[in-house]
Amino acid sequence: MNLYERNQKQRTFFNEKIDSYDDVHSTYMETKKTLGDSLDKETKKILDLGAGTGLELIHVFELFPSAEVTVIDITENMLEELNKRSFADYVTTICGDFFEVEFGDNYDAVISTSALHHFKLEEKIKLYKKVYDCLKENGQFINCDKIALSQEIEDGQLYELENNIENHRHIDTPLTVEHEIEVLKRVGFQEITSSNVDKDDYSLIKARKTK
Repeated sequence: MNLYERNQKQRTFFNEKIDSYDDVHSTYMETKKTLGDSLDKETKKILDLGAGTGLELIHVFELFPSAEVTVIDITENMLEELNKRSFADYVTTICGDFFEVEFGDNYDAVISTSALHHFKLEEKIKLYKKVYDCLKENGQFINCDKIALSQEIEDGQLYELENNIENHRHIDTPLTVEHEIEVLKRVGFQEITSSNVDKDDYSLIKARKTK
């Protein structure tokens, strides 16, 4: 199963989870708040990858009420719920695949929570290069996501993806923090930091585009 087919499978999975999504992901609200608190004070233009129903944007708009936010998510049911939120007038939503949709440019920050752990290392190289290219000089990439706590876990999840995906509706393929940082450095990011948030297998990773 290629990347496009896997992403369409994810689309179907999350469209069917719309009724329970907020209940599950609200348990990560402290993490989502930490993401907002990590943004530079002068942040104005933000790209959110995989925002779902926009839970992380609640705190972002508390801190930056006039922010201009673009959201890309492959799941139309999620975006329909996001568009009901009080800040929806400040959000441009794009329903599409991260690897197919144009990101635009000149962003102060790209953010993501609980969305990018579905991609293999070589796929993240391509994706993170798109993130790097769409940022302003000195822009931030802040990703709060599930991580593999060991190489054994990373390898095991990758094995499931490559050998048993037809038997699963949804497979997470998180990388170790070390591999996340390796990919970020490879595409040009600097000032990379990581910290655990909420749960042992979640990490907030911050990186900056510098000269």
